[in-house]
Amino acid sequence: MTSTKTRGRPPLIPLNGPLRHLADTTMITVGSLITALAFNLFMLPNRIASGGVSGLSILAKAWFGAEPAFTQWALNIPLFILGVLILGRSYGLRSLLGSIVLPLFIYLTKDGPVPTTNPLLASIYGGIGVGLGLGLVFRGRGSTGGLTILAQIIQKLTGFSFSLSVVLLDGTVITLAAFVLGMEQAMYALIGLFVTGRVIDALEVGFSYTKVAYIISDHTEAISEAILHDLNRGLTRLDARGGYTGDNRTVLMVAVGQNETTRLKAIVRSVDPGAFVIISDAHEVLGEGFKREA
Repeated sequence: MTSTKTRGRPPLIPLNGPLRHLADTTMITVGSLITALAFNLFMLPNRIASGGVSGLSILAKAWFGAEPAFTQWALNIPLFILGVLILGRSYGLRSLLGSIVLPLFIYLTKDGPVPTTNPLLASIYGGIGVGLGLGLVFRGRGSTGGLTILAQIIQKLTGFSFSLSVVLLDGTVITLAAFVLGMEQAMYALIGLFVTGRVIDALEVGFSYTKVAYIISDHTEAISEAILHDLNRGLTRLDARGGYTGDNRTVLMVAVGQNETTRLKAIVRSVDPGAFVIISDAHEVLGEGFKREA
């Protein structure tokens, strides 16, 4: 695989160093605060136990009247210690920070107003808030601890995938919610969990939808020149072999903005009307001419 055009710039913030650590700590702290506010404003007053240690703390509140922040500390800290013992020190201070700060913010903001008592609205708004907060924590290379650590322990000890482990644990919490709080509340918890996952995905891969085009043609040189100079986009040449003929071919791969797709197709068609073009979605493209990683 060879590239016809290579350009590069350093990231806005170096991957290591004091500034990177400060940015990570800030995102973990702010993300924990947003998660705590969503928990206290929407999830807790409407008893939406959408998985995780936070969901268990809502169940403990319904069962025993236990303070959710204390329940989360009581679960997070032992789980963190267990994670360090079994998985090593890779968790570091970032995971410890989230495990301690999130329950602290939940305790400090527990007396806030309740914007809605409609459980459907609460599950949606709460899911958005929790997803936004956790997304920031993850972008800060941190964790809020809890059942995420337990999922990684299960993955290591059993060989289950991490995603399956998370589903099993969150499913257990929601099943408990169905018995303790009722079937309707369990359904609202599923809705909140779904919304949280979608918001986290959006923060992780970005909101824009870039396109990636693969171009197969006998006129790759001319198409390359047109894309580089007329569209002002870099491209990559991929060495390939025809499945039917067995001939060596060159496939051009180029990433373009969504508003550049029509122009790209027109350029290719003007050079080779018979070119074979595949265009697919790419949720996030990092690099020159696109999004820069902070």
